[in-house]
Amino acid sequence: MRRIFLSVVALILLLSCTRVQYPEPVKNALKQAGKNKTEIKKTIIYFQNKGDSLQLDALYYLIENMDPHSYAEIAWYDSNDVEINLDVLAYNNYQEMISAIDSMESDKGELHWKLKEKYPDLEEISSDLLIENIELAFEAWKNKPWSRSYSYNIFKEYILPYRGSNEPLESWRPYFLERYKDLADMVDDPHDPVSVSNYINEDIKSLIGFDPRFYCHPTDQGLTEMITNGLGRCEDMTNFAIYALRANGLPITSDYTPHWADTGNNHAWNSILLPDGKAIPFMGSEANPGEYNLRHRMAKAYRKTFTLQKNNLAFLLKEKEKVPPWLSGKNYNDVTEYYTVTNDVQINLENPVPDSIRFIYLSVFNDGKWKAIHWAHIEEDQSALFTDMGVDICYLPTFYIKKDLVPAGDPFILEKNGDLYYLNGDDNRINLELISVTKKVFKQATENKEISFLETGKQYELFYWDEEWKTQGCLIADDQPLLFEDMPIGHLYWLVQKDSRKDERIFTYENGVQIWW
Repeated sequence: MRRIFLSVVALILLLSCTRVQYPEPVKNALKQAGKNKTEIKKTIIYFQNKGDSLQLDALYYLIENMDPHSYAEIAWYDSNDVEINLDVLAYNNYQEMISAIDSMESDKGELHWKLKEKYPDLEEISSDLLIENIELAFEAWKNKPWSRSYSYNIFKEYILPYRGSNEPLESWRPYFLERYKDLADMVDDPHDPVSVSNYINEDIKSLIGFDPRFYCHPTDQGLTEMITNGLGRCEDMTNFAIYALRANGLPITSDYTPHWADTGNNHAWNSILLPDGKAIPFMGSEANPGEYNLRHRMAKAYRKTFTLQKNNLAFLLKEKEKVPPWLSGKNYNDVTEYYTVTNDVQINLENPVPDSIRFIYLSVFNDGKWKAIHWAHIEEDQSALFTDMGVDICYLPTFYIKKDLVPAGDPFILEKNGDLYYLNGDDNRINLELISVTKKVFKQATENKEISFLETGKQYELFYWDEEWKTQGCLIADDQPLLFEDMPIGHLYWLVQKDSRKDERIFTYENGVQIWW
């Protein structure tokens, strides 16, 4: 009996050891989970005992790629880094809110956003949420008639993930499964994922809409907050669509451009994946697949992924090497070529590269600043190749030094045929007649002169780019174009109204006309 007992104990110990043999990436993730590894191990044991190898593989996939994902709480701070409580819904409209922010800045200095707290998923996610998310995702994928033709790889990347961006962790699948429980009977073709997506997207228009006040609500909203407010910015709207459609077995992602190339701000929108991998863009709660058009020029479009993208810049950095913040992301793919005409750009640096600098960036002008949009490795011959850049756009090569973008060459226009038109000027001079600070529909006055779109009585300052923005003086506007005399020719220019929010656009000047970039 003693031998039998010892044999049973040995078998149990052997089985126990076997059950905890995790894949190496899972082991590494568990080390990062800290105290929360108990919750994650509980989930692993649940699916091991369940005996569904595909669901266990899906769990391992989520754990292996979970590291960068988190809830990021972002807050406003004044010039002394004191937190400012800004409730965007306390104001009746966007302009009223901006006026209030201007008043705060006059009293407290320039306000800025900063990460207040970060809650990594590995340290926060619960076993209950992981189990619910995986089981309901599989249930939808296997049982919805429009989902069955999708591969497991598409399912893992675009249906299975439990979050959209950096919003709070929250259960959302049960809400949308219940809301659309009779969906197969409500659509014309229950085997067509686009038709089903259209139906859901039409419905969620009644649940959430766009409000520009949420530009100043920098923390992404979770489901409960979005349902309560019924409003959000584009990031919130894309997440809401992700919840509603993924819960019902539809592969949805969010594509985005970090910085528009011909205006300020940024933008995110959705795409639905078809079984063959083709993506159709749409705007959650606003425009359906096949009906959505992007209105501005983009230098780059990226797609959010749950999977770690090992070719991204973040994985090439040395210890303590810094890069522009969003380019340190580990979960995005370049999809620019699907949205606009692109060309590769090779530049050759004329001046020595600063010590320890290994990467160079192309930046676009956005909200009054140059902002990095893509990166390239600097080769030994001081050349750099940027892939798939949007055309008909003005770029500035830049280095990232001490958390600042520093010019690394002259600005240039990437023309549609792939040529680079450098804006480095010459010794000639020119008079500039200026009628606007941004692109307008030009009209003709009765005396055959262009009408000025500038505000009468307002002061405007003209800058030109020569390794930095250099002023050419100020003028007060009347009802005629502003005349700036004896300007250096062939440069990039920027006309700024005094005390503005720097929304004005850059331009070149050709044949007496402002050409906007």
